[in-house]
Amino acid sequence: MRRKPMHRQVHSKRRLGVPLGLAAALALGACGGGGGSEGASAPGKIPQPTRGQMAAAGLEKLPIAPESKRLDITAPKFSNPTKITNPLFPISRLQSAIFSGRVDGKPFHTETTLLPETRHIEWAPGHQVEARVSQYFAYLDGRIEEVALDYYAQADDGSVWYLGEDVYDYDRRGLVDSTLGSWLAGREGPVEMIMPADPKVGDVHRAENIPGIAFEEIEIKSTGRTFDGPPGPVKGAKVSRELHDDGSYSDKVFAPGYGEFYSGHDGDVEAMALAVPTDALKGGPPAALTALSRAAGHMIDPARSGKWASASTAARAASRAWATYQGEQVPPRLAAEMNRALKAVSAAIAKRDRARAGSAAIDVAQSALDLELRYRPQADIDLGRFELWANQVLVDAAAGDVGAVRGDTATLEWIRDRFATTIDRADLTAIDAHLVALRETVANESEDLKAAALEGRALRRPLELRPVARG
Repeated sequence: MRRKPMHRQVHSKRRLGVPLGLAAALALGACGGGGGSEGASAPGKIPQPTRGQMAAAGLEKLPIAPESKRLDITAPKFSNPTKITNPLFPISRLQSAIFSGRVDGKPFHTETTLLPETRHIEWAPGHQVEARVSQYFAYLDGRIEEVALDYYAQADDGSVWYLGEDVYDYDRRGLVDSTLGSWLAGREGPVEMIMPADPKVGDVHRAENIPGIAFEEIEIKSTGRTFDGPPGPVKGAKVSRELHDDGSYSDKVFAPGYGEFYSGHDGDVEAMALAVPTDALKGGPPAALTALSRAAGHMIDPARSGKWASASTAARAASRAWATYQGEQVPPRLAAEMNRALKAVSAAIAKRDRARAGSAAIDVAQSALDLELRYRPQADIDLGRFELWANQVLVDAAAGDVGAVRGDTATLEWIRDRFATTIDRADLTAIDAHLVALRETVANESEDLKAAALEGRALRRPLELRPVARG
């Protein structure tokens, strides 16, 4: 899998009180545009972990490949590093991607978004490179599980290199419970190859190469494969076998236009559900999808407030619109998520369960937004997601779940970073003020859920903010 559950078990670093999304944006604020590597000529060979480092991390018995077989030993040259055009890892073109699957038997959903910022990283002494920043966001069973900022650059030969990641793992209290897994090239260890320029069967490289923090050695097992994807068959994929630091193996698929496409490990699955612009369609959303989104939006307030007749009417309208829309070419993994959400909302309404009905109605609306990503700009979709998570604050505050509200707050902060450069500065300032106020309502010494609900209401229309009346 892309992430490892053990990250959440050690090295606890509590960050409540600092808006994590805003903090990440500030950390990247000094990073600008332009430029490739800076400094003297690149070193000829990338330093590798020593035998002592491998042994200290318990990796000395792994069946690793000899250096003579690996592609990632010679240092890369970066002249235009932010133009990442490798078809099997097109990060600079891939605006947004959605994955779905199951982890630990629970629904798993991820959103990967290319951020507008870049980051300059000194990957070797005197050698700096400008890297693209990709935000990875994972939800487990509908709650924030992990966020990572990943840094990538393309070398002159077309290979793509991984320059580090800042990882934040969340617990069920909505707190950052670990940052283990974070690393930066030139600080914790060497730069890593994430994708060769021209992968061939038998090639070996390490996507992560820092014993004790992150280690994955990859051997390419097959190329030119065809797999089922969001729009149908996808040709030209490659399959890699990954050796992990615990000695286990897993398979991962990369496909043209998508990059990472499928991974599975010990029964857990994370697979591509949709990516843009690869799966984008011309024109606006079909009428049935628009009707589905509208019905889902009309369902949220009645469901969370217990107006069951109105909620049932909206749920039936959503189901009818969905039945009509399925006549279109619907990405199968997103179809499965919509079916699950509609089933959950019907069951919760039947049981008159406000918390479950409210959350399930929001899930229907979120699934509809995911489908609309094929037709609408990514920033517009993220604004819609932001509004829906503000609605989730109201549901969780009414249920008295402080941990869930903390998690909702962190989710809002990270989503804010995706559209921050696309809206008016005054609107962004207003959003930030309400996010800070919302976080303060669920700080450990506060836990004022009534005030949290007030802030959630203010954030439900991010571009139509009004002052919140304090009672």
